[in-house]
Amino acid sequence: MLTPIKNRTVIVTGASKGIGKGIATVFAEQGAHIMVVARGEAEAAGAVAEIKAAGGTAAYTLCDVCDEAQVDAMVAKTAETFGGVDILCANAGIFPQKKIIEMSGADWDAVLQTNLKSTFLCVKACIPYFEKKGRGRVIVTSSITGPVTAYPGWAHYGASKAGQLGFLKTAAMELARYNTTINAVMPGNIITEGLAGLGQDYLDTMAASIPLKRLGDVKDIGYAALFFASDEAAYITGQSIIVDGGQILPESLEAIESI
Repeated sequence: MLTPIKNRTVIVTGASKGIGKGIATVFAEQGAHIMVVARGEAEAAGAVAEIKAAGGTAAYTLCDVCDEAQVDAMVAKTAETFGGVDILCANAGIFPQKKIIEMSGADWDAVLQTNLKSTFLCVKACIPYFEKKGRGRVIVTSSITGPVTAYPGWAHYGASKAGQLGFLKTAAMELARYNTTINAVMPGNIITEGLAGLGQDYLDTMAASIPLKRLGDVKDIGYAALFFASDEAAYITGQSIIVDGGQILPESLEAIESI
């Protein structure tokens, strides 16, 4: 059993839906205070209302995580609201699908800024608060796409997710002086609003290619993040864990069919 994280303050970026909302829900169920960070007020308020209805503690703040001043203000507001910052879940991300031949420089920049630059900005903004607390935890939502696998149309997304893993290696060394760890969760195909939008045929095909024969739930990622945030994971930093139902294991379709 993990040491309780009750009353610890958790920032979750991109928490109004999808994996971010799943992470926020898991931490709230454990008694943490959640700051839901998003760009859309209606969705952010809705996520907070759901957490509160289930007995959790949460607030929200609107933030463009690509903007340094807004990120600094968001972290400061979190500390003011809940008395500090203990855990950062850098989860915000986008994954528009466009092949390289059709991709513009602006398309590339939008994904790299939202997915990668925001991770750097959020970590940097939290450091003074981790130093004040004498400890901290950072959990980055990366992906198997980019670091391990590939899919046409997601070159920019894959680059951003591989970049996050490169960033966290050096960040782990620099954050150590603040008694702070940083690790990454690498989801496979998880049922979210965005993934559902790709169509049922895509969902069925992906489920068939996974040894566990199903797509993951957003809470599966939340539980992995919860472990990295725990006292029991205090000696783990600069690492990543794949949560994909075994998706990357088969070397061929025949391997899957022989299960």
